[in-house]
Amino acid sequence: MKNDKLGLFDHVWVLRIVSLILAILLFVYVTGSKSSDTRQSSQNGQNSALMANKTETLKIPLEVESNSEKYVVTGYPQYVKIKITGPSALVTTTANTQNFKVTADLTNLGVGKHEVRLKASGLNKELSYSINPAKIKVNIQSRNTATVPVEVRLSSKSLNDGYRVGTPKAALEKVQITGAKSEVQQVAKVIAYVNVPKNTQSTLHRTVTLQAINEAGQTMNVVIMPNTVSVTVPISQTASNSKDSSSTSDASSTDTQSSTVSDADSESLSSSKRSSASSSVSSQANNSSVSASENSTK
Repeated sequence: MKNDKLGLFDHVWVLRIVSLILAILLFVYVTGSKSSDTRQSSQNGQNSALMANKTETLKIPLEVESNSEKYVVTGYPQYVKIKITGPSALVTTTANTQNFKVTADLTNLGVGKHEVRLKASGLNKELSYSINPAKIKVNIQSRNTATVPVEVRLSSKSLNDGYRVGTPKAALEKVQITGAKSEVQQVAKVIAYVNVPKNTQSTLHRTVTLQAINEAGQTMNVVIMPNTVSVTVPISQTASNSKDSSSTSDASSTDTQSSTVSDADSESLSSSKRSSASSSVSSQANNSSVSASENSTK
């Protein structure tokens, strides 16, 4: 006997629906896997970029460590170059902040010429570096102090007609200089240079920077204390110009006096005329009175 009852999966539509559900689940699974792989790949790429090595060269000032109260150091460069290598992000941060230094340690060295290896401090341990130059040559000399005279020099002593330059005077006659013994010994004088314009007509008061020079006029590498000084440059009129001014003043005074005299004379003359006119009027009045008396008698 045939069994007329059919199972659930014997129906075509049931099979189609189940197939559709399985297809949707498979699609979701595959899409999610690809998205996860993409995100992971992106993160790995970013991490790789951050962890990738980078090299950058920086120019920074050189710091010299020495006994500055006892010695003077010369011959070293003011700046050096340092090439740092390491993780890209760390190199960039270090280059931007520059929170490290390159030094030459001379604390255990005495007078003379020396070759010293440079060192960097303050860099992250993950960074490697190389300094250019790796070594420097320095000259260590004893510090010396001396007192030298101050001399005032003017840019010009020639002024416009009628004015002359007097003897300039600095507020300090002597100053102290400090530096390497070899430099200090060569200093002949300290100069205060003052610029005097040709059209100057009154005394100048200037504060100028001092310069230490040797006998040949070359500037020496020493520290001057104080490094500025106040200078007074007298400016006066020449004798001829003073006489001209005096003559002009006298002439003006004479003109004024003449004018005053003339005015007085004019006033006196006017007064005389007024007196004469009054006398004439009085005489005429008297004559009229006499004539009237005679007519009355007749």
